[in-house]
Amino acid sequence: MSKFNEFGKIERMAIRPASNAFKSQAQADAEWEDLRFHQNVDVNEAYNEYEAFKKIFTDANIQLDELPANDDLTMDAIYVRDAAIISPKGLILMNMGRASRNNEPKIHGEILGSSGVNILGEIKAPGKVEGGDFIWVNEKAAAIGLGPRTNQEGIDQLKALLGDEVDLFVCPLPDPSHPDDVFHLMSMISPVAEDLAVIYRPLMPDDFIEWLEGHGIGFVEVPEEEFLPMACNVLAIAPREVVMLDKLPLTKGLLEDAGCKVHTYKGDEISRKGEGGPTCLTRPLVRS
Repeated sequence: MSKFNEFGKIERMAIRPASNAFKSQAQADAEWEDLRFHQNVDVNEAYNEYEAFKKIFTDANIQLDELPANDDLTMDAIYVRDAAIISPKGLILMNMGRASRNNEPKIHGEILGSSGVNILGEIKAPGKVEGGDFIWVNEKAAAIGLGPRTNQEGIDQLKALLGDEVDLFVCPLPDPSHPDDVFHLMSMISPVAEDLAVIYRPLMPDDFIEWLEGHGIGFVEVPEEEFLPMACNVLAIAPREVVMLDKLPLTKGLLEDAGCKVHTYKGDEISRKGEGGPTCLTRPLVRS
């Protein structure tokens, strides 16, 4: 039975390998500045990093839906979480807050729909929602970030699609330093078990903390020095079994102290330069 949370054992997941998103060095040379990557991507090294990243999931016997390359997509399409949200009634396609990504949801819907994934609906303009702004907490509770990539009209449409049975908490997000930069809800919280989430407390509103605590959730708190390097971006592949970027020893140790098994990967090209960690690189479709 499929579970709608962020921590159940992943059975099936959509990804777009680096070779299908970073199609050539020439593409990276042309796009990286406009997409506000921190540096240009070494495409060959990105391919190597991604293969090691993918091996974590194949070793865990996760079925991977590898989304293909497409000339209508930018390098941002490697961050597949943002284009869609999975719900009990089916996949919800987003309307992206960054205009250059607006081809992604339709393409995802066509590919995943043809592979048997039910498409529930879509967010339509002027509504905007990106998948990185949404988390399931349990079967009946979810949170959405209201910020630069997700607006109130989009949230209203999402509420209608999810239905009254889902308690949707709306969390205002801080403004990023540049309007084209990304700050998603998942920049400051990643659930990793029914009773545990990784958070960066200084940016979490008090009422959001209280709401999470009301659902029985405790916290691993990311230290200041590891927040910007994306220690909050942690993907649970099963309860208390997680994937995170390397070179984050403090948060890794805190997770292990909380009983988590931690897999790390090198993401200098596929994650750090484009500010997209393991949750951004993946769209879990079925958890059990």
